[in-house]
Amino acid sequence: MDVRTLGYEARLASRRVASALTAEKNQALLLMADALERRMGEVLQENVADVAAARKKGLSASELDRLLLDEHRVDEMVQGLRVLAGLPDPVGVVTEGWRTVTGLGVEIKRVPFGVVAVVYESRPNVTVDAAAVCLKAGNAVILRGGSHAYASNRILAEVITGAVLESGLPGSCIQFFPYREREALVDLMKLSGVVDLLVARGGIDLREFVVDNSRIPVIFASVGNCHIYVDRAADLTQAVSITLNAKLSRPGVCNSAETLLVHESVAEAFLPHVIAELQDRKVTIYACERTRSMLGETGQLLNPATEDQYAMEFLGPELAVRVVSSLAEAIEHIGRYGTGHSEAIVTRDLEAARRFAGEVDAAAVYVNASTRLTDGASFGLGSEIGIATQKLHTRGPLTLQALTTTKYVVTGNGHTR
Repeated sequence: MDVRTLGYEARLASRRVASALTAEKNQALLLMADALERRMGEVLQENVADVAAARKKGLSASELDRLLLDEHRVDEMVQGLRVLAGLPDPVGVVTEGWRTVTGLGVEIKRVPFGVVAVVYESRPNVTVDAAAVCLKAGNAVILRGGSHAYASNRILAEVITGAVLESGLPGSCIQFFPYREREALVDLMKLSGVVDLLVARGGIDLREFVVDNSRIPVIFASVGNCHIYVDRAADLTQAVSITLNAKLSRPGVCNSAETLLVHESVAEAFLPHVIAELQDRKVTIYACERTRSMLGETGQLLNPATEDQYAMEFLGPELAVRVVSSLAEAIEHIGRYGTGHSEAIVTRDLEAARRFAGEVDAAAVYVNASTRLTDGASFGLGSEIGIATQKLHTRGPLTLQALTTTKYVVTGNGHTR
C-alpha cells in the first residue's frame, strides 16, 4: 500500500467514525483497553527490543526514558482509555445558538475534522493516546512515530486496531504509517484534501521540517523551554518542592523546567539549599554570575550560564539558574527565551501572581504549582496528543474538543436574500 492509498482508506473510514454513536466509540475504547491489558507482555517484549537497539546507538538516559515502556506506563495507557470512554462526547455539541431578527435559527455545532495525521517522536504511548482521542472525537488517524520506537508503535497499533474491528467500527480508521523514510513523510504531508489536519509533536528539527514541507494545516506540539520564577514573596519551602518536581520528576518531557529564576531578595536564603538538592540528584547547573558569586567557593564550581543555556530545552538533568532584580525582569526573561509552553511563579503576593498570569504569554501559566502538571489528565480532560504551543486554532493540551472543529447549522422558513 502506498502513502496516497493509505490516506484514502483513512478518508473512507473517517465517514463511518464521524457518524458513529457515542456508545459505539466508547465501546471501541473499552475494547482497546482490554486488549492492551491482555497483550501487555507482547508490547513490553517489542519495547525491550527498541530500547536495546537505541542503547546501542548511544541515546542518552533521558532519551531512553522517553522510549521506555513498563507495566506501570502501559497500565496508565489502559486507564487513560477507560477514563476517555467516560468523558462527554464533543461531537454534535451545540456551543452557541440564537435567532436572528429575520427569523433564522443559527447554531454552532462541534464536528470532527475528518482525517488527522499525527507525527511524533520517541514516546510510544502517543500511539494509543492519539488514536483514542481522535477516535472519540470522530476522526480517523494516521500514526507516524519515531524510528527508535518503531517496533513498539507497530505492536500498539496492531493491538488497538484489532479492538476497533471487534467493536464493529472500521479498523482502517487507525492507520499505522509503516514508512521510515523522510521522503514518505513528505508524501504524507502533501495529501491536502485527503488529510485534514497534521499534528506535529517533537523537537525543533521536526517543527522546521514540517514547516518547510507540509501542505496540510498543522498544529505544533513542540518545544518546552519552561521556567520556574521564585518571587520575593514566595514560600521558600514550597518553592523548593515545586522546583525539584518540575526538574526531576521526569526531566526528558516537554513540561519539565529548564530555567530557575529567583528574586534577588530571597536568593541568598533559597539558592544554596535548592542547588545542593539538585546537585545531590546529579543535575548539572548553569548559573549566572550573581548566583556563582553569592555561593562563594561552591558557586565558582558551577558552570557559567550563557545565552545558549537560557535558550535550551535540555530534556535531561540540566538546569539554568538566574537571579533577577524584579518580577518585571523575570517576565522579560521568559518573554525572550520561553517557547510558550508552561511557566510558573511561586509567590504569596496576589498582585504579583495576577501580573505574572496576565503578562506571561504561554499555553499554561501556574501560580504555586509545578509545570509538570500540563497535560490533559491533570486538567481533568482525559488523554491528550500533546501540548499545542501555537495560538491557532487551539492552545494547550490537545484533548477531545481540540480535535474537533465547528460548523454553522442554519434553519430558515423559505428565507432568501
